[in-house]
Amino acid sequence: MNHLWAAAAILLAAGGAGWAQQTGGEMPRPLAGPVQILRSAEVRAGMQGTAWTVFEGTQPEAVPVEIIGLWKNAWGPRQDVILAKLGGKAARTNVAGGMSGSPVYVDGKLIGAIALRISVFSPDAICGITPIEHMLEINELDASQPSAQKSPQSLVERAELRPPPGLLDQGGALVPIETPLSFAGFHENTLQQFRPLFDQMGIRAVQGGAAGSLRSSSPAPGWEKALQPGDAIAGVLLSGDLNITGLGTVTYNDGKRVLGFGHSFFNLGPVNMPMSKGEVLMVLSSQFQPNKFANATEVVGALRQDRHSGIMGLLGETAPTIPVTVEVKTPGLAREYNFNAFQHPRWTPFLMLISVFNTLQDINESAADEATFTLEGDVEFDGLAPLKLRTRAASGSGPMPPPMQIASWWAERFNRLFQNPAEEPRLKRVRVLVTMAPERKTAAIESAWLDANEVAAGGELAGKIHLRPWRGERIVRDFRIRIPAGMPRGEHRLLISDGPTLNRPQLMAAMNNRFLDLKQTISIMNQERGNDQVFVSLVESRPTVYADDQALPGVPTSVLNVMQTGRSAKPVTSIMETARPQLVLPAEEIVTGSTMVRFRVK
Repeated sequence: MNHLWAAAAILLAAGGAGWAQQTGGEMPRPLAGPVQILRSAEVRAGMQGTAWTVFEGTQPEAVPVEIIGLWKNAWGPRQDVILAKLGGKAARTNVAGGMSGSPVYVDGKLIGAIALRISVFSPDAICGITPIEHMLEINELDASQPSAQKSPQSLVERAELRPPPGLLDQGGALVPIETPLSFAGFHENTLQQFRPLFDQMGIRAVQGGAAGSLRSSSPAPGWEKALQPGDAIAGVLLSGDLNITGLGTVTYNDGKRVLGFGHSFFNLGPVNMPMSKGEVLMVLSSQFQPNKFANATEVVGALRQDRHSGIMGLLGETAPTIPVTVEVKTPGLAREYNFNAFQHPRWTPFLMLISVFNTLQDINESAADEATFTLEGDVEFDGLAPLKLRTRAASGSGPMPPPMQIASWWAERFNRLFQNPAEEPRLKRVRVLVTMAPERKTAAIESAWLDANEVAAGGELAGKIHLRPWRGERIVRDFRIRIPAGMPRGEHRLLISDGPTLNRPQLMAAMNNRFLDLKQTISIMNQERGNDQVFVSLVESRPTVYADDQALPGVPTSVLNVMQTGRSAKPVTSIMETARPQLVLPAEEIVTGSTMVRFRVK
């Protein structure tokens, strides 16, 4: 057990009898500070207790609790769960999402936190309580990484515990109470798109709200007295014009460290996430999926641990976040969204995905069925060159609607940054500009030809490129390039292509290179060619070698053999031909396809 927590938990034995000496009347509301604990081994069936949770507003209310019994080794070896039945208001609402972490006391002694509920329809408010001794084991300095982390990239099966026969007469299974993930500033269409993913993670996505003070990730004045036992507590993933917060209840507060939930949030292990207070609007009563509807209010600290038996945060601490600005423009609309994003390898890419997708819903609803979107992004780092990105998407140009194409492309870049094996990026600021044109601007490279098929070394080649647009007249583009003076006589080829065709070999080489550092990863992404350009390239029969973030065109075969024998310290990838771009033709359309033309040097 963490000795700091253990010492805090038993201080009351020397400092007074507290609630245990109460002889009558209702138990007073628990406050921050030391408290006696009652270990699960001392809990007996039939004991009467009190839980504290917020039903409306910010003040927790007392809930009668009757202990059903102790379920030995429910979570695993020496991981017991206390089964109990709730009365009072909780008997009407049932065990609701957001009650996770509600502290339970017997004779004034803290026994644990409400953390589980019946997974099927239940007329009784039956809950599972995580013993407080398991929560006190959460160590601030624990850097270990849990194996079953909840994230959009790696979904894990929802835990389900089945009590032994006789312990719970009505049967059914106990599951961790779903954490209400509250979205403020998000369209219902956004939640519908992503709700199945949250359901698989055991998270209930709901429309919510947030106070204006949540715009800052710094602790608000008065944080010293925040998050008393029974208060609402939230982990903040986004704050500002867009807000995403996960709500639970405070179990214990020693004046600096706070415990809550009684089960994991995302089971991420060590984290650095803004921690805020909350205000409950109402509790939706249901035998199926009761839930608290709440707003996050003020940031008062930072969550530092997200573990199997609960979350742990520090009051007064500041969690670093990523300032993000997303600007959207159409011919008749201009809006800007500013928010701060939780920085984490598994969650930041997804937060970029859902936030950009959501901001496009306004312009998507007002756009015609045919639309073209352009994204320009700028990512600033601490100590590294900036990342500058650009892409376009149009209706019918991919397997997904354009807003999802754009958002997915943007998120994939952050995934590449955060999955870098050498170091984790330190992002200073992110800026995004998305513009929409109410028409489908796509064109395919249909054909190309040369005015003359023979040219002298050092001479010029001229020709035309035919582009076939969506529902329009064929576009003819003229081009003219100069042939290198040293080009040998004979047959040669000219590649007319889009940007992705030229990007593909280097991207595949980067995927196969496990030793790229962050600087090289940024460099490769900065080298990517746009998808609204036409490239005219000379093709050589000599290999191109990709080493780290460098493309080495026209490498002699003898040199390539040396590089591939293992004498080089760097991993290399090669393709058997080299395409050297000679001309870039900008286009108003998204260009796809490629074609080849032949010519002779005389």
